[in-house]
Amino acid sequence: QVQLVESGGGLVQAGGSLRLSCVASGRTFSGLPMGWFRQGPGKEREFVAAASGGVTDYANSVKGRFTISRDGAKNTVYLQMNSLKPEDTAVYYCAARNGWYDSGTYYRPGEYDYWGQGTQVTVSS
Repeated sequence: QVQLVESGGGLVQAGGSLRLSCVASGRTFSGLPMGWFRQGPGKEREFVAAASGGVTDYANSVKGRFTISRDGAKNTVYLQMNSLKPEDTAVYYCAARNGWYDSGTYYRPGEYDYWGQGTQVTVSS
């Protein structure tokens, strides 16, 4: 069992930066494939970033601006978001897949087993 709690969302101006945190409880998720997704108003939940083993990957829309990272000692996954744009406005969710040291990278919401409650990110013009 894994419980995930996101935090760090808020209102920022375009061009600004924000760091989201996802803290796990119940078990460590340092060795689990992790993902960040987002869902804007009236839109489907979409892939943002993933980390599996030593590999990270990003949606084209955020590549070069966002960075996913882990801190195993704090049992936390981060999403550093720089150069934010209004189109980044969404509820952001972290997710974990139930596979210890799984070397695969996963891009679809249905491929993840555990989800946080989401944190709102709003980017103003």
